[in-house]
Amino acid sequence: MTRYMDYRISLKPMRIIDLKVDKSKLNHKSLTILDVGHLPGRTFFRHNARFVDKWAVVFIAGGSGTYRVNDGEKQPVAKNSLFLFYPDAVFHFGPEPGGCWDEYYFTIQGPRIREWLDTWLLEPGTVKTVEFDDALHSKIERIFMLMESGIPINADRAALLLEALLFEFMVNAPTSPGADKNEEIIKLMDDIAASLYRPFNPRELCEKHHISFSTLKRNVRKYSGYPLNEYVHRLKMAEAKNMLLNTERTIKEIADMLGYGDMFYFSRLFKKYVGVSPANFRKSYFY
Repeated sequence: MTRYMDYRISLKPMRIIDLKVDKSKLNHKSLTILDVGHLPGRTFFRHNARFVDKWAVVFIAGGSGTYRVNDGEKQPVAKNSLFLFYPDAVFHFGPEPGGCWDEYYFTIQGPRIREWLDTWLLEPGTVKTVEFDDALHSKIERIFMLMESGIPINADRAALLLEALLFEFMVNAPTSPGADKNEEIIKLMDDIAASLYRPFNPRELCEKHHISFSTLKRNVRKYSGYPLNEYVHRLKMAEAKNMLLNTERTIKEIADMLGYGDMFYFSRLFKKYVGVSPANFRKSYFY
């Protein structure tokens, strides 16, 4: 593979490989690797970096430094750290003055990224410590070799191998001491369930759990498989079914109790998620 020297960036030879084929020749349309790079002795600290229409996955195999998004907190980066670059944000990252780190990066595009974020990939804007061994290192080297070949099917193979690599990083990542993420999400979901009898207030929920609205949506989607609003409506409709079968309350009373001021809106939602109107649902069980 071709190696480059640029002492402004790294003290050691770098490998940078761009996609060598036309994207129209690729079969794997949902994920494309645009370029990969290995900067084994990076010293350059970059300010105000932007990624307009692409993402990048960065793995630090050695050394240390920091990573900051927009005007957020400066996060420490150490050996075996993983983080992301993405559109609509400004990044400041790199080793501390006088230091260096060993960086691998993968610049990517495609709708597959959104699927990762909705299910298993780390949250954008955070630094994740992962496990790294010889098998994972071999996957990285294989991705570089496939990209270097300039053959379309090998670029497809590289994209699939990158997905496998990232999945292994995430499922084998050690749990941070004193932090049980699953327990936090369970508490969040419990609070959503407890809000059935009033209009849903996401801002109040975010403040209580010290999370952003985007994190709230992401966690609910990961836990339930549904977008936030749909999940809340489905919870309320399940409770409405219970009330229709086990109480004599009117449809308007049930709608009001569940935080729907408009009975007709409630009825439309009920039919959307249950398949029949509230009145017909009640009749089907008693007549």
